[in-house]
Formats: sequence, structure tokens, C-alpha cells
Amino acid sequence: MMKPLKIGALVIGIPIVGILLTLRVTGLAPGHPSAEEYANAGRSARPGLWLTGPVVREAVTNWDWVNQFSDPFGENATELETRTWYGIPHSVTVLLVPRGDKLYLMSSAQTFRLDKDFPYGKAWWKNVERDPRVRLKIDEKIYEMTVVLIQDRAEVARLREGRDPIVKETDADGNEYVTEEWHYWQVFQRNVAEY
Repeated sequence: MMKPLKIGALVIGIPIVGILLTLRVTGLAPGHPSAEEYANAGRSARPGLWLTGPVVREAVTNWDWVNQFSDPFGENATELETRTWYGIPHSVTVLLVPRGDKLYLMSSAQTFRLDKDFPYGKAWWKNVERDPRVRLKIDEKIYEMTVVLIQDRAEVARLREGRDPIVKETDADGNEYVTEEWHYWQVFQRNVAEY
């Protein structure tokens, strides 16, 4: 009885290990749907695994150049790799907000994601709350970073140019309901020679 089980585990396990090793070397970027495809998929896109590219070891003192990669639906969109509890990375396309020497990451809960408490609306949110070490891929280069959730709603509103991070609308009966909930993280470079 044990021998067929061991053979079955080997038959299944060896190809899976081979695939994961290949993906570790080649990488698997997250999906880049068009805006229409993204909307039709319930504001969701295929996640990726490992991100590849040369790792930047020099400190960045002005992040404003990141604005040229701000289209989340473009082929050169910014990608974020997070660490999962099971050891295989989870990567997604993200929106960055550069402010001179500071860099922020923003994300929102909308539609069905509003039904879940933060950070359970998105897999990568849970990952960065558990382990804030991430890798950002910007312009084909990898930046090793640490993210810190901004919990002060006034600071998030300031980053949103005065707009409330909790967006509400009123239905025909005069009842107010939440349509968007925005979260921001400050991003700090790590593993650089000087900072």
C-alpha cells in the first residue's frame, strides 16, 4: 500500500518541483489586462509569481521619475512581489505615488472587496501585513523595499490631494454607502549601500 503512494507522490511531486524551479529562474509576471478586461473581471487580474530583473543597490533620492510608469494597464506597469506564508511569491500590478524623496503605494477596495475587513480584501494586502518586505519592478529593474501602512486617515487624504480615503455615495432613498476605501503604504528602500 505504501509503495504505490510513494510512486504517486514522486510522479506528481517531481514535475511540480521542476515547474517551480523553472519559474524561479524565468519568473512569472502578473497579468496585464486592458482597462476593459480588468473591469469585466470584477477589478481583478491574474497574479504572478517571482519577478525578474537586475537588483538596484544604489539609494534613490528622488522618486518622481516613477510617474512615467503610472499606467497600470500598460506593458511597462509597476509590479509588486510579496512573500506568502507558503514560500512562493505572489506578484501583482500596483500604483505608485512618488513625492520627491518619498515613495508611496496605493490600492483600493471596491465592489465585492468592500465586504471584507482590511487586509482580507486582497491577497497581497494580507501578505504585506504579515511580512512588509517586498520587491518592486520598475522599468525592468528590481527594487528591494519595505512597506509601512499609513494608518492616519488625514495623511492618506493629503496624499489623495484632499479627497477622503473613504468614498461614499447616496442612493435614491438618501442612504449613504461606501463605494471605495483607499489604503496607502510608505515604501522604503532596503539592501542599499547608503541611505
